[in-house]
Amino acid sequence: MPVTRYLERVKQMRPGRIMNWHVGLIDQAEAEIIAPCVDIISFDFVGDDDTIREVYGLERGVEDYVATYELLRSYATVLPHITVGLKGGRIAGEYRALDILEELGAEGLTFIVFIPTPGTRYAQREPPQVEEVVELLVEARLRFPTVPIHLGCMRPHGEYRDRLDPLAVRAGVNTIVSPARAAVTLARELGLDVDRREECCAVRLVRKG
Repeated sequence: MPVTRYLERVKQMRPGRIMNWHVGLIDQAEAEIIAPCVDIISFDFVGDDDTIREVYGLERGVEDYVATYELLRSYATVLPHITVGLKGGRIAGEYRALDILEELGAEGLTFIVFIPTPGTRYAQREPPQVEEVVELLVEARLRFPTVPIHLGCMRPHGEYRDRLDPLAVRAGVNTIVSPARAAVTLARELGLDVDRREECCAVRLVRKG
């Protein structure tokens, strides 16, 4: 467990800080070790077996992500992250992830968007269409009407973000990390409160604000 190498240092840093851990598939022993240093856990939630094997190279399945999610929730607040287009820019298990989370429950949702990365098998792929991302955000808003929904920091920049972010505002997203200027302008025009904070979107769930 590599985390144990740094746990004492983390404990020394903990006083006065809110700690957000971004973990993968861990077991109960590991969860118990990190629990005293955790305020919130960011957890990538995947709803497609083929995506897990292809993207992460793991011989695991959706049931493993469900089991870990339920385990983590017994120790801390968990914010599931759904990467739109994780399978090389294609929509594969995102709606199934919503199905599962709707059944299990969630205190919040964070959506991030696939970005082609040089040197990887998906380097030449394109991000999902903006319209596909917005459709998923709208579906999430309808299914989770009272749950905070965040559009996280990982999403394409430039024209893509300029198009996506204002539509995300209209879709009912509560928080946008590093929003495009047009999204901020639109939010104000719609009479929404614009609250700027210098912190991870997950921390807002802990602060309940």
